[in-house]
Amino acid sequence: MEKENDREKIIVRTSIYGIAANLLLAGFKAAVGLLSNSIAVVLDAVNNLSDALSSLITIIGAKLANRKPDKEHPLGHGRIEYLSAMIIAAIVLYAGITSFTESVKKIINPVTPEYSAVTLVILAAAVAVKIILGRYVKKRGEEVDSGSLIASGQDALSDAALSFSVFLCAIIYLLTNISLEAWVGVVISGFIIKAGYEMLSDTLNDILGKRMDKDFLAEIRKTICEDENVNGAFDLILHSYGPDRLIGSVHVEVPGDMTAPQIDQLERSIASRVYEKHKVVLTGIGIYAADLDDQASSIRADISRMLMKKEGVLQLHGFYIDTQKKILTFDVILDLELPDREETYKEIVREVQEAYPDYTLNVTMDLDF
Repeated sequence: MEKENDREKIIVRTSIYGIAANLLLAGFKAAVGLLSNSIAVVLDAVNNLSDALSSLITIIGAKLANRKPDKEHPLGHGRIEYLSAMIIAAIVLYAGITSFTESVKKIINPVTPEYSAVTLVILAAAVAVKIILGRYVKKRGEEVDSGSLIASGQDALSDAALSFSVFLCAIIYLLTNISLEAWVGVVISGFIIKAGYEMLSDTLNDILGKRMDKDFLAEIRKTICEDENVNGAFDLILHSYGPDRLIGSVHVEVPGDMTAPQIDQLERSIASRVYEKHKVVLTGIGIYAADLDDQASSIRADISRMLMKKEGVLQLHGFYIDTQKKILTFDVILDLELPDREETYKEIVREVQEAYPDYTLNVTMDLDF
């Protein structure tokens, strides 16, 4: 709980810095834009206002997400951060679409801008502030694994590039008397819309359940397999209930002669180590019993050689061979990119059955997590 509170404080404090900086920038840019009839500067000011609102929503989301679990939400409220990130993405998209509309209007009905030395100084300062703010916010977001802060930081860095384009536009006008205002506004709008779309897409992936980082999963499997009785860790599935709340399950292969008390102690040890090292709560640890006699090992090796040559077969696991009752059980992981996974599965069952006609097969088509 102390770690969660520290995380919340960092998110709130960083967001407050962002709100203050963006409100100041928005005020200065709005004044400059209105006085100089610059649509590009005004749109840049609107973008800063949307960033300030985004930071406010980030604060609210962090506060709500850190509420204690209750009867209706026993796993906490961490997923609220995903909802707040979606709201931020919607605001950014709205700002981009509105900016695009206004820029097109100015292309149709152009207004001559009136820049001054003060305008250039303010725009240059805005670029510097946005770069510093963006780097700081993104870094803090990465430190506490806050998608909202990371998105805000990246957005600020993009804004710096856009503000720099407005700055260049002002210099070009002063030197050549050529106004690129409205066209630059269209470009700015395009970047804003793109940023909003990417933020929305990333958040939707979090909500839908995206694939976890392979290196992180490999580290967890390595921790599980540290025990000498674990021959392998499979079907590791993690569910996110917020950026720092991961709950999962896994299957482990153990010697078939282990007793129930030994398995119970093993499961407790695995769950404890995984939480201590990776802060992942393993709520379910399934058991694959490995039959390691010579005949079973020979059959297992033969089937592995036969099937791992097939296109799309990623892994075989969970082998259990009852040579007395003639029952052969295993799971096969097929690539999700296969054009017809069901047909490949049927071919596997058919080939194994032909190679071992005396055995009853229990073959499970598993997912590639």
